Amino acid sequence: MATAKSLTPAELDRVLTYTATQPYAQRNRAMLMMTVAAGLRVSEVAGLTLGDVLDSTGCVRGEVFLAAHRVKHNHARTIYINSRLQQELADYIATRTNKDPALPLFPTHRGPRCSFSPNTLAQHFYWLYRKAGVSNASSHSGRKTFLSSLASQGISVFVLAKLAGHRDIKTTMRYVTTADDVLRKAVELV
Repeated sequence: MATAKSLTPAELDRVLTYTATQPYAQRNRAMLMMTVAAGLRVSEVAGLTLGDVLDSTGCVRGEVFLAAHRVKHNHARTIYINSRLQQELADYIATRTNKDPALPLFPTHRGPRCSFSPNTLAQHFYWLYRKAGVSNASSHSGRKTFLSSLASQGISVFVLAKLAGHRDIKTTMRYVTTADDVLRKAVELV
């Protein structure tokens, strides 16, 4: 199986620009940003409910706990939502009329109670990238972009592993790609 591609800032902008012109633009943008800005797996995005991300006052949480049965390899984890992503989610949720906590956060076009399956959402991302003109991207590209971006800013691999929900840093290292500009900056430190 081919390795997921890490998106450049220009490629991410291209995908977001394309998304803005399509039906369900806010939903699709928010789903994509959950992978890019929080490092969620597609299966985790597909399984989110409104109750997972909204607190009792209707505000977007800064942390989302995913129980073991909802996460790959049955390792419960906490997802950290930065302030920009919190605002992104709040803007998207404001467009929803029914805010029942049991409803999927990202319903399909079939209705508010119909959630994406992980496979359907993976296909959705595949076609989103392809139609936006970003080649070799997959449903894992957002997650890889998240981890590579943090690594390029000097975040420890141990922190990256914790954010990714990995128990072994070797797994995390497979996600991290190093861009040429980071390599250029590194040699300038000598």
